[in-house]
Amino acid sequence: MSTRAPASGRAAIYADHASTSSPKPPEVVEAVVHALTMAGGSPGRGAHAGAAHVETILRTARERVAGLLGAGSPDQVAFTLNATDALNLAIRGTVVARRRAAPDRPVHVVTTATAHNAVLRPLAALANRPGQALTWTAVDVDPASGLVAPETIASAVGPDTALVVVEHATNTTGVLQPVEAIASSCRGRGVPLLVDAAQSAGHVPIDLDALGADLLAAPGHKGLWGPLGVGVLCLRPGVEDRVDTVREGGTGTTWPGDTHPRHMPAKLESGSPNVPGIAGLAAAARVLLDRGGDAIRAHDRALCGAFLDAIAPAAASGGLRLLGPPEPTGRVPVFLLAVRGLPAAEAGAILESEFGVQVRAGLHCAPLAHRAFGTLESGGAVRVSFGHASTADEAAAAGAALAALAGTPTAV
Repeated sequence: MSTRAPASGRAAIYADHASTSSPKPPEVVEAVVHALTMAGGSPGRGAHAGAAHVETILRTARERVAGLLGAGSPDQVAFTLNATDALNLAIRGTVVARRRAAPDRPVHVVTTATAHNAVLRPLAALANRPGQALTWTAVDVDPASGLVAPETIASAVGPDTALVVVEHATNTTGVLQPVEAIASSCRGRGVPLLVDAAQSAGHVPIDLDALGADLLAAPGHKGLWGPLGVGVLCLRPGVEDRVDTVREGGTGTTWPGDTHPRHMPAKLESGSPNVPGIAGLAAAARVLLDRGGDAIRAHDRALCGAFLDAIAPAAASGGLRLLGPPEPTGRVPVFLLAVRGLPAAEAGAILESEFGVQVRAGLHCAPLAHRAFGTLESGGAVRVSFGHASTADEAAAAGAALAALAGTPTAV
């Protein structure tokens, strides 16, 4: 059971795994400590044994992440600071490449109304720069389920569209978007698709080619179960030619001249990497690969079922409003709820102080999503999320706490 002691001293149920998974597996902690204490040297910056050992750590991490995400070649996996960094590299790099190839042509990007600020803010910043002819469209989603219709995406794509960005699982409602259908439409029109897998990576089996994604961004610290401070950007082979570098720097001793390397993964990496974080991610990936995708999905379904069963009476009475799919399938274990008569921040505080359940309340870095759900003016909603360390008993207890908060006690 992933419990801890909050300030009040009572045991707490951690239900904020969509922010970061906790606790981490012991293998992750051991790998980070090993990197900090035994792995001397920086990769690509020396031929001594310490640097070679670190190179092995990075290569192992690329291979395991490629295996988890179906990235094909490990060289198509670039390490980043986090998913936000990966999304910025992909969005800005694609826009810069399009402008370089066609400087007089307008640039258009399509995303969804449930996109994270890691997508919305780079687009807004690029659009607001003087002299930059960039426009972007956030297509509507169904206000009940949070699903985006593939045909809505397709209708927003025009002749100047340089990129489509869609989340695999939304960070608010947890719904899985129909990425394959969206990808098919994008591929048919020659528009690259960037998938934000922040909430799906590690929870849902991902194969880059089968998914139809051209680029995929993911954090290492959520469903991938690694440490904070590391993320990945995976590219389908050949797509790197359509993504320019947006920051340059040292990449070792084998690339001459003052230009940044053009080959992967060096093209999208610069400076010394976060070796302890990457080592921890490699260990976490090994744990997940050993556990297996079927077992992970079965565990997630059990968590979803236990939570949804516990809140069902309160949802039926109107005390709770569940935003997103009411079934345990077609989603990840992330739930968004509004408690009748309580602002989100107050509901979140009571859940911790009175019930020992730690959640995240607010706008969840997705203001357009809350506008679509009608929860923007009330300060957002309560997000309850579970992870690999969660148990079905914890999910049921968290649901019972929300039901009690809504005035509908549930027996667990």
